[in-house]
Amino acid sequence: MPWFENRLGEKLWYEDAGCGVPLLFLHGWCMSSVVWKRQFGELADTFRLVAPDLRGHGKSRGASGQLDFVRFAADLADLINHLNLSRLVLVGWSMGAQIALQSYRQLHDRLAGLVLVSATPCFTARDDFPFGLPRKEAAGMHLKVERNIQRALEGFHGRMFADGEIEDQQEALQIKYLLDSVVPPDTTAAIDALDSLAGADMRPLLTDISAPVLILNGDRDIICLPQASDYLAKHIKSSCLRVFTGCGHAFFLTRAEQFNNEIIEYAGRVCDRNA
Repeated sequence: MPWFENRLGEKLWYEDAGCGVPLLFLHGWCMSSVVWKRQFGELADTFRLVAPDLRGHGKSRGASGQLDFVRFAADLADLINHLNLSRLVLVGWSMGAQIALQSYRQLHDRLAGLVLVSATPCFTARDDFPFGLPRKEAAGMHLKVERNIQRALEGFHGRMFADGEIEDQQEALQIKYLLDSVVPPDTTAAIDALDSLAGADMRPLLTDISAPVLILNGDRDIICLPQASDYLAKHIKSSCLRVFTGCGHAFFLTRAEQFNNEIIEYAGRVCDRNA
């Protein structure tokens, strides 16, 4: 799979498979394109799938400076221009969903639609937005990463799934193996990205979104709260919300078939609309 050079001359990695309508997947904090394995395995027969390793993450560790949303969005625009993608569906999970929101203004003419997965406009709570994590919790995550990133990520992985969400032991082992195969960013990059998450507020961007938006969330997500997805659905005018019952933060792994079917239906609908 290839590398591309962004506008700064930095090399960033992306996965690219299949052909047809392009779906571009953005992973979350301290993850990589590896997490979309169950989408690449099922959807590449129908769509072109592209999934970058965000700067500082995965194989893109060499571009670790400026891990903020403006820089993430610029890298995304550079990749889309490099591949000359148009009428694409942009799928962002967790931090990737915030990057998608940040990118909308500069990419709207390239997009057929947005899919926001386990998303929130504000990762941390504010006086006028109580649907984020308490600031103390975000600060605690910062300290844990600083002390021992591997142990911090093991705890984070455990919190991504609701009790009883993965009932089959073999399935649990496969998901654990997949997550364990993600090469984590170095400590500095992880903290920089986390601090960007903690400080970001995407609410002013929501009223500008005119593309059709599919919002997907688990009703037992304790990382990006379900109420945050409800907020997005109320403030993005052309959106629809689908809830994955009994699921936490990463249901595209635990309910891959259902998730993939939602993507297939949505992409078919918005691309027909834009034909």
